[in-house]
Amino acid sequence: MTTRRSLLALVGVPLAAAKRYRVAVIGATGRGNYGHGIDTVWSEFDNMEVVAVADSAAVKRIGESRSYSDYREMLRKEKPDIVGIGPRWADQRVEMVTAAAEAGAHIYMEKPFAQTLIDADRMVAVVQKHKVKLQIAHQMRSSPFTLRAKALIDAGEIGEIQEVRLRGKEGRRAGGEDMMVLGTHLLDMMRMFLGNPEWTVAHVTSGGREVGAADVTQATEPVGPIAGKQISAMFAFANGVHGYFSTRAVADTDPLRFGMTIYGSKGVVFLPMGIYPDGGLRILRSAAWLPDAKRQWESIAAPVDLASQGMVLRNGPQIANALMVADLVRSIERDTKPCCNELDGRWTIEMVQSVYAAQQSGQRMKLPLQNRSHPLNSKG
Repeated sequence: MTTRRSLLALVGVPLAAAKRYRVAVIGATGRGNYGHGIDTVWSEFDNMEVVAVADSAAVKRIGESRSYSDYREMLRKEKPDIVGIGPRWADQRVEMVTAAAEAGAHIYMEKPFAQTLIDADRMVAVVQKHKVKLQIAHQMRSSPFTLRAKALIDAGEIGEIQEVRLRGKEGRRAGGEDMMVLGTHLLDMMRMFLGNPEWTVAHVTSGGREVGAADVTQATEPVGPIAGKQISAMFAFANGVHGYFSTRAVADTDPLRFGMTIYGSKGVVFLPMGIYPDGGLRILRSAAWLPDAKRQWESIAAPVDLASQGMVLRNGPQIANALMVADLVRSIERDTKPCCNELDGRWTIEMVQSVYAAQQSGQRMKLPLQNRSHPLNSKG
């Protein structure tokens, strides 16, 4: 069995019945590029062929494909089955997703999902109108570490969930940019474990000062308006469970803090954020939530047995993206929702926007938000 076909087998797609897919890639070299391999992941699959790319600079990496300067012309002429939307920049997100959906193509796209909630609503509507599948590259959704953690928690290994805490990656982008660029991974993960949040309260500051209109700015890449260098937010879920997100600009930090900690009545699970096979999973089986002489943090393995299936372990982002693409294929073949679909993507933007809305109002903000305009953008 080859490396590429094995990826389909991992997620239950029958190999003998595997359809061949024509793939087109939309990119923007110098304007968001291709995320973590959204242009090259297709080479992992025997039944996928990249037939065209709407960015001539990418052709050498992808292989023998036709090049277009206009992605709309590419979609019209090539009629692909799947489109990879690669740019990290979200300033053309609505137009690219709309064009792909109207062409009847399924979509694998880079995050964040949208610059604003209004944009997110537009994309949800067009995807559902044209009945195509959309998968967002929140790769932690399909990480074996995440799936193993979910199985442990569902089996009662740490008892009943008491609360969840998320910590951003911080560093130079700490604050609003951290929340929008990388925090969406964390917010998506929190929903995976707790469901949809019911309301939000938040505190957004810069240097200890409450943020105001003068603090609104754009990130280093166009992913929507941001504000604040310190953000603390609480999301309320069913049964009185709360989830917390924090990011703060400080001199001392560590990448290992970037992750999700789930506190249960009998123990704790920690999922550091990392693109598989990086990352990890740790469990502490102690109701005290502290290690002692008898109870220590345990590292839990969550391997995908690649070797036994004739697979060669490639770089982390390629494997992580391939697992997400394989899930997209499964959703196409079985007419189900991808594991991180357009509704999941919209929820991440809903949660981000609710943080700013709660800061502005000084009150809890019920979710979904009634006002879809961005609180940091007076023009909506």
